Amino acid sequence: MEGSAALWSIGGPPSRAHRRERHRLHIAAIGLVFATLLLSGCQKQEQAEAPLLRVRAQTVAYADFAPTFSLTGVVAARTVDNLAFRVGGRVAERMADVGQHVGKDTVLARLDPQTQQSDLVSAKANLDAAQAQLRQSSATFDRQKTLLAQGFTTRRDYDQANQGLRTAEASVQAAQSQLAVAQENLSYTELKAGAAGIITARDVEAGQVVQAAQTVFTLAEDGDRDAVFNVQETLVATTPASPAVTITLLSDPKVTAQGSVREVSPVIDTSTATVRVKVAIPGTPAAMPLGAAVAGSIRAAPRKAVVLPWQALSASDGKPAVWLIDPETRRVSLAPVQIYTYDSHIVVIDRGLEDGQIAVTAGGQMLHPGQQVEIAEGGQ
Repeated sequence: MEGSAALWSIGGPPSRAHRRERHRLHIAAIGLVFATLLLSGCQKQEQAEAPLLRVRAQTVAYADFAPTFSLTGVVAARTVDNLAFRVGGRVAERMADVGQHVGKDTVLARLDPQTQQSDLVSAKANLDAAQAQLRQSSATFDRQKTLLAQGFTTRRDYDQANQGLRTAEASVQAAQSQLAVAQENLSYTELKAGAAGIITARDVEAGQVVQAAQTVFTLAEDGDRDAVFNVQETLVATTPASPAVTITLLSDPKVTAQGSVREVSPVIDTSTATVRVKVAIPGTPAAMPLGAAVAGSIRAAPRKAVVLPWQALSASDGKPAVWLIDPETRRVSLAPVQIYTYDSHIVVIDRGLEDGQIAVTAGGQMLHPGQQVEIAEGGQ
């Protein structure tokens, strides 16, 4: 009671409301301390129970890599002839069509030969007249030669007869040349195939008037074929000078042939940024006709590179990068790399990595620099 009296002596005994307020504050303080302790314990428990992010990894090892490139092309004739008449005229008859196989010297079309026949008749008549004049001049010269030996003619008359003979001989030669030209022109009214092959294009119809040297037919000559490809310039630069090319028929992959690069165009197609490459196919299989779609496969020159799954590729400042794991701390960092090429489900890196480094191959999407990770079993 004395203690109570001492408390009351300071300002008097507390009121009932004051005692209730003190009691409420005391309970609130105890609750706040309890909540703080409970929250701190939960956080520590969560931190203790939070597992490390698991990733798959692979040890970096450089090795020879020789990728195989495959492009689609078409089978084309090695030699293509544009056939045309050597003289102009009206097409009287057409005997060949697109897709037809023709033999050498096969008549493909004819012109109306009326003009050429008239020229031939005229040339024959001119030759006959020249030959008659030659016979007369020859007889005159022989007579003057005899008279000159007997002294019954002058030297001037003899020279004139000799000159007449030489002129007649020249006229006969000119007439013979004209006759040969007329005969050739008449033969040119028939258009013949210069070699056996397949007609791939036709540009005239019967009744059409054509000019000399105007293309009438396009002929793909028989023989070995070429496979024609449009190749990216970068691929041409990284391919060996004379690579072996495997040609496969797309409609029947069982039909294959071995080819070699025969021609590389020196000009780049500006619209596609490609270079036209022709691959010779010796002994072209019969199952590879003109225009057939084929695939050409080549193996590039080997070079040292690292092959990783495509999931290993990330980015740093917009450039390719790979996550690397520190073997001691298990923390990750990004390493910029240079890509050599891509292939099905893989990425090939030729710069930026070193042998023995540990690269993340799966699970790198949620990583950030300095994060500690755990390598999944069987992931290295």
